[in-house]
Amino acid sequence: MALAKITLAGMRPITKKNHTERTRSGATIQSKAYRDYESSCLWLLKSQWRKPPLTGRMNLCARYWMPNRSGEPDLIGLLQATADILEKAGVVSNDKYFRRFDGSEVVGIDKHNPRVEIEIELLEG
Repeated sequence: MALAKITLAGMRPITKKNHTERTRSGATIQSKAYRDYESSCLWLLKSQWRKPPLTGRMNLCARYWMPNRSGEPDLIGLLQATADILEKAGVVSNDKYFRRFDGSEVVGIDKHNPRVEIEIELLEG
């Protein structure tokens, strides 16, 4: 049974680790593209999620639709970014509770509605 079903629509899903830049001092920070994506996701999540953060062993199923094949990301990077954003938005108390990612995939292309569809389920035991 799903604890949460969330859709983050209208923006290209972006990985966190492959989108970095260096500051003048030489520090590595997330790129503007990733920061903009994260900010948009946080705004959407905070407008949709009004419950206490989820805890316990969970499965995160995230299905990604990209606007095109340009710079097609890797699934692991997308999952890492999604888990971090869900934690930062207060949907989950800690992304360490994601023990499985069953069903997650880069589905394909939807140039008119890039998105990630998220389903979080509690695991038995």
